[in-house]
Formats: sequence, structure tokens, C-alpha cells
Amino acid sequence: MGGAQFLGDNDVAARDGEAADRRDVGKMEHGCEHYRRRCKIVAPCCNQVFPCRHCHNEATASGDRHTICRQDVKKVVCILCETEQPVSQVCISCGVNMGEYFCDICKFYDDDTEKGQYHCNDCGICRVGGKENFFHCVKCGSCYSVVLRDNHQCVENSMRQNCPICYEYLFDSLQGTRVLNCGHTMHLTCFEEMVEHNKYTCPICSKTALDLTRHWEMLDQEIEATIMPPVYRYKIWVLCNDCNKVSEVNFHVIGHKCSHCSSYNTRSTSRPADSPGSSSPSTDSSDNNM
Repeated sequence: MGGAQFLGDNDVAARDGEAADRRDVGKMEHGCEHYRRRCKIVAPCCNQVFPCRHCHNEATASGDRHTICRQDVKKVVCILCETEQPVSQVCISCGVNMGEYFCDICKFYDDDTEKGQYHCNDCGICRVGGKENFFHCVKCGSCYSVVLRDNHQCVENSMRQNCPICYEYLFDSLQGTRVLNCGHTMHLTCFEEMVEHNKYTCPICSKTALDLTRHWEMLDQEIEATIMPPVYRYKIWVLCNDCNKVSEVNFHVIGHKCSHCSSYNTRSTSRPADSPGSSSPSTDSSDNNM
């Protein structure tokens, strides 16, 4: 009569090693342009199979436009064995990791862990870049680089808006974002393109988006060297887009400098009601002098 057989430590280690090797089969070999993963999702809205939610949203953009809420995904299909199954990290049939990184809340899979994925409970979604490199700003409503901790102008829900250039929703966009000095946000690529077209102010509030101190100094020199004819030597009122204060300044075709913050990001405006009479003609224009 044979006795019971027990696995030794070496046998257990070998079995665990085989399981680990099986989980890594196909890693980084499958996926789409958005993610490396070993499964596809079953869209809960139309019951069709797509590599990821972005692929679904792009495929439906020109027809019956609708998007997937990532948390609503209930089923996935393993790419290696084609088994449809409930959401989980390990395939119930062939035992592979369908994503080296897996979030059960977002139903998110990704084999490329060099992105530094992490789930932010306050945002309610997964983000990339390494949790140690970001903090969640409660007022702005999103994760920002630790460089901006106590070093940015808070604007309530600034990331839960559309980019003012391309109008894509910023909060869960795959593109990098830029936080301007005023606190408003936009895609980094959109910001760079805006600067290339010599636009240096926020499209939302018109505040200066870059350090233009050197440019202001050049305007000082140019104005000093350009003497206005006597007929144009009068004063006007300007509103500064940067400090939101009004100033009475000498008219000049090159620009008008704010007497409070020295910015040239100003626009002509009417004389304040509580100001004494002025020798200048009254003007009211929304033209920006930048």
C-alpha cells in the first residue's frame, strides 16, 4: 500500500517558477497604439470587443458616437487563448498575466510598467509618472507634479475642462498638460504651438503665460528711442491683464506699460468713474497690446 506523497521544497519552488514563467508569456508582445496588454475589453455599451477604451471611442467617433466609462467594463478576452471572462489580472484559462500592471477599480491593464502607473483615489482613475512624483491638488481637482506643490495658482477644477486650444477634455487625456502661471491648464503640445505662433498669453484669462521680463525691457528701450509727434502726446487709461489694475499712461504706438507691475500686457479702457478728469480722449477697446 503506497503512502501519501508530499512535495518537497524544491518541488514547490519549481512549481511556483513554472507558474511565474507562464504568467509572463507574451509580455509586451500584444496590445494597441495606446497600451501593451494581453487582453481585449468587451465594451459594456455595445458588447463589441476592442483592444482598449480609447480604440472603442475612436472607432465610434464618426458614427454612433459614444464612449466607455472605464469602471463599467465587466468582461475581457484573453489574447493568448481567446477566453472571455470576468475582469481579473490572471487569465482563468491559460494563467497568463493579462497586464503586468492591473487596477481592479479602473479595469485597466498595461504591460509597460516603466510608465510608473498608479491609481489616485482622489482622481478616481489611474495615472502615470510614478506616485512619488505627483500630489493631488484638491482645489484644482487633479494630480500635479510635486514641483508645483505650494507653487501654483489654484483654479477650482482647472483640469476638468477642455483644452482651450484643441477642446479635448484634459482630465483623462493621454497627452501631457501645462499649468500656466494663472492656474489655467492646456495640453503641453498646444501650449508649445501657441508660443510658436507668437501668442504668449492665456487663451482664457489673457494673463502672461511666460516670463517676458527681457521683452518688456526691450520695449522700454524702443519706446524711449521712438518720440511721438506732438499731436499724439496725450494720456490714456489702460487695464493690465496681469495685475487687473488701471493706469493712466502716455499714449504710444508701440505699447502701454502698466504703472503698477511694469507689464506691457495691457489694453485701453475708459477712465475710471472715481478718477478726476483726464486730458486724454476717452477710449474703450478690447485690443490687446501684446
